Amino acid sequence: MEHLNWKDIIDQNTNLVKELFSNLNEETLNLQPNSSTWSIAQNLAHLIVINESYFPILTELNNKTYQAPFHAKFSFIVRFFGKFVLNSVEPSRHKKMKTFPIWEPQHSLVSADIIDKFVAHQEKLKKAFDNAADLISRNAVIHSPASKVIVYKLATAFDIIVTHETRHINQAKEVLKLIQH
Repeated sequence: MEHLNWKDIIDQNTNLVKELFSNLNEETLNLQPNSSTWSIAQNLAHLIVINESYFPILTELNNKTYQAPFHAKFSFIVRFFGKFVLNSVEPSRHKKMKTFPIWEPQHSLVSADIIDKFVAHQEKLKKAFDNAADLISRNAVIHSPASKVIVYKLATAFDIIVTHETRHINQAKEVLKLIQH
């Protein structure tokens, strides 16, 4: 299976966030068009939280202390969950999915430095991906940070991460359109 060019997508997402949102003040970043739509700041904070939830797993893999769930040995289960999760975060998918509670964005105001935090986070994410190259080549399988039931290849996890980022940045662009009109 061909995987996405992760670092290029991370750079595209980072540049888009800087271009679209870096001149916005804290109030605008936190505006929600309605109660069921996250603000720009909440979308970005959510991405940082969800992406960073993978870091402990990567550390365990690199330290050779990671324990995959038993069912991660079955390639059909790994493929099923990988495809399912990746499809669920596709930007073209219009149906919203409820996120796991550990990844819910905060409901208080997010500070205006969220853009700088996101940009710095993206650099950490690229380094984490670089440090995992050997793990990718060995077809490492992990569980989702949200549930040990959900397993997929690490390469698929990286596809999920960058695709999910693109989805939420697109949602933040839509929020910007709504609050500007």
